[in-house]
Amino acid sequence: MKFNLTFLLFIFLIVGCQETEKPTTTTTPKATPTAVKTSPANPAASDQTVKDPVLGGPADFSLKIKGATPSKAYLIGTHGEQRFTLDSTMVDASGTMRFKNPEGYPQGLYAILFGGNNVVQAMLSEDQKFSMEATLMQEKQTMKVDGSIDNQLYYEAARFELDIRPKFNAVANKLKGLQQGTPAYQQAKAEQDQLVQLRRTTLQNVFKKHPNTLYVAFKKAGQNPIARPELSDAERVWLYRKEFWNDVDFSDPRLIRTPVIFNKLKRYMTELTPQNPDSVTQSAIYITDLVEPYPDYFKLVANWIPLHYDPLKSTLMDPHMVYVNMIERYFTPEKAFWSGKTEVFGLQQRAGEMSASLLGKIGPDVVSTDNFGKTKSIYEKKAEYVIVYMYNPTCEHCLEQTPKMVQFYNENKNKGFDVFAIALDTNDKEWKDYIKKNNMTFTNVYDPTNKSIYGKYYVDNTPELYVLNKDRKIIGKNLKVNQIMTVVGWDKERR
Repeated sequence: MKFNLTFLLFIFLIVGCQETEKPTTTTTPKATPTAVKTSPANPAASDQTVKDPVLGGPADFSLKIKGATPSKAYLIGTHGEQRFTLDSTMVDASGTMRFKNPEGYPQGLYAILFGGNNVVQAMLSEDQKFSMEATLMQEKQTMKVDGSIDNQLYYEAARFELDIRPKFNAVANKLKGLQQGTPAYQQAKAEQDQLVQLRRTTLQNVFKKHPNTLYVAFKKAGQNPIARPELSDAERVWLYRKEFWNDVDFSDPRLIRTPVIFNKLKRYMTELTPQNPDSVTQSAIYITDLVEPYPDYFKLVANWIPLHYDPLKSTLMDPHMVYVNMIERYFTPEKAFWSGKTEVFGLQQRAGEMSASLLGKIGPDVVSTDNFGKTKSIYEKKAEYVIVYMYNPTCEHCLEQTPKMVQFYNENKNKGFDVFAIALDTNDKEWKDYIKKNNMTFTNVYDPTNKSIYGKYYVDNTPELYVLNKDRKIIGKNLKVNQIMTVVGWDKERR
């Protein structure tokens, strides 16, 4: 059985993420009107609100693609992980499409979609009067730019990558077939290092020559830290993560309308961070603290992380840890400027319900009535490990897991294990019939008022299974029965 307890978060964040250009995440392009200014959801925090987009313009630019047929063309923008259609026009018989806006478009990196699935990238910076021309299916190789230094630099870099990428691939394949330390390996490695240095020098020259361009801010933000082969693996990984954000200028709000910020955020959280609750929480706090002085980025990061690690979808053992820390730290009336007090209160209340049963905390005691009318308590259990098993007699997954829980108990009740089962959302007859049917001889309690269990052990879906060690610390949650011994093994190793 699923408990949709994060629905409020979704509604809150979806509403809070509305930007002035009305972004959508649909894959079917639609023409939308020019941006309309809106007032912040929380006027009391207006000094911290996301600023209006940095407009360029007036805009009047054209793209001519030789070989393109007449069709509709769309100007597709980016904001975080969202894509939105900002404008549309027609491709004429010559393959030319022209976009005009007297107010200018928000500065950023855009995709021009035409003829079905054909896409050309265009950077819109301060001066939005320019023209571009290329041949269909060979846009990067043939693109000519007139009047836009940002697009000129963008396509020069694209052609440079087209030229150097095969060389990188060739030397990488060569290295695969060579033994480390041999003269042939050292020579191939030197070739690779020369290519890396060539790319780095080329970029640095562009950075020095055009320091104030949108392209340079975008390209610098996308650079990875320099690898340190002389360091140990642990030191190298630590330093790489520490320097990952060094070249991102968060004071430049234009970058949020390019893919670079979201791509780095996703990589930092899901690839560079070990996917365990402690590490994810630490990374989440680090990056959110880093961007907090910059409202555009703070809003993006503070919203995306709890949504990505949604407890109903995440594979983390304890995504609640991430959720609770993000909500308690950043979703306050003072900080969550994109929403009102009612929504913030609801999220804080939900986080409070989760906070008592986070991984690593002492499991709360539950004192309730069993099926014989006797008062039972988790803390009166003497076994080294106690499994808190919460179920509903009609839930499909409970029908599968409960017999396994019974078998586990029967096989391990004399080996330091005990079970404290809690029935949820049922009635007295249904509960007792379920106990009898499954021969559940371990402790089984039910409270029709929920008073004895509310705020103790948080449940997203039933069955929900927590494991407490001899100190009654929570060492496992969101588990299946066959995973109990794994977390118990980890606990014994730590001891």
